[in-house]
Amino acid sequence: MTTSMAAKHAADKRLKDAIFGASAACAEAAKKYGADKVTNATMGVMMDDQGKLACIPTMERVFRSLSLEDYMRYAPISGLPEYLDAVIDLTFADQKPEGYTAAIATAGGTGAIHHAVANYAERGSSVLTSDWFWGTYNVICQECGCRLENYKLFDEKQHFNISDYTAKVDEIMSRQDSLLVIINTPAHNPTGFSLTEEDWEQVLTLTKKYAAQGKKMSILVDIAYIDYAGEKNETRRFMNQFGNLPDNILVMFSFSMSKGYTAYGQRTGALVAVSSSKEVIAEFKEINKYTSRATWSNINRGAMTLLTRIQQDKSTLAQFEKERDAFYQMIQGRGSLFMAEARECGLNALPYKGGFFLSVPAADPQAVCDKLHEDLIFAVPLKMGVRIAACSVSAAKMKGVAAKVLKALRAVEN
Repeated sequence: MTTSMAAKHAADKRLKDAIFGASAACAEAAKKYGADKVTNATMGVMMDDQGKLACIPTMERVFRSLSLEDYMRYAPISGLPEYLDAVIDLTFADQKPEGYTAAIATAGGTGAIHHAVANYAERGSSVLTSDWFWGTYNVICQECGCRLENYKLFDEKQHFNISDYTAKVDEIMSRQDSLLVIINTPAHNPTGFSLTEEDWEQVLTLTKKYAAQGKKMSILVDIAYIDYAGEKNETRRFMNQFGNLPDNILVMFSFSMSKGYTAYGQRTGALVAVSSSKEVIAEFKEINKYTSRATWSNINRGAMTLLTRIQQDKSTLAQFEKERDAFYQMIQGRGSLFMAEARECGLNALPYKGGFFLSVPAADPQAVCDKLHEDLIFAVPLKMGVRIAACSVSAAKMKGVAAKVLKALRAVEN
């Protein structure tokens, strides 16, 4: 009999990460055949066309210019005040809704999701997200004593499935008095899909229906990939709809520096909230500050300073945005190439609007990924399909991938 010293609620914890497993297999193949022969579509970081980690040059220059004190001193638990102000401005751009807003610094976008679940989902309750989702949502919910449930993201026309979303919300709200919904848009991970403004109108109509019954509704919008979804104000226009909502509706945003600033390892983000209630926002600041103290105390001062230095200097900001837009165009070109070739060969790829990833449905994703290894293509097997990282595959290597995915699908199906 195996001895366990863990508490009962912790003894069965096991982290199974398909992304790192696929990445390890790719690394082995690169050693054996050479990196130039291998297509690494597993990585959630941006690689340039030479296969090297792509960082925004202005970000690197400003980061290296910081003083030792900027890096090493403790930061306030809630985050540097100027950072929090900048994050709110960056979250909304020119589309800031009417209401009260606040932000709290977190350890990346993951930390923001953790705080939202920890503080706005009742223990033992259900949290709702789509059936195509970032697997860490489930890990966070389990760690916080919640259950993650799913609605079907796509209808038969591959549009947002408001019908199934409504059915799942109705079902959950028949047995609980509050609900946290996580919606990853624009440039959804792992499909690259984005909700339209009309989709949001329908989501909020349903939200207001339950608010009118006295139930509490919280929506967390995961915007980790928003800077690779299109023009900043166009991609944020839906945020205007979050103004003047009933005070028992809270909308939050998971802001991340990982993608928008190519600062993945610095683990810096924020949870941003908007509400019509001053009291709800005051509570937001207090309870999330408490959770930060109990989780990581305070976060990376250097990265927070980096963001504010870029944001406060107009010429630096203009150069930074120009460089980031070039990276956006590079990834968009790769994704568009895959989608065009998918249409040509008849591959059923999910609708890609932007962002780091795109996906192909599959009955046996692991078998499809294993088959792709024969062509030295390495992708990530998800529960419902195969994820291709447009962020890490050069245009030259992306050419022909769609046809090979189709070939692997057909081989597995037969």
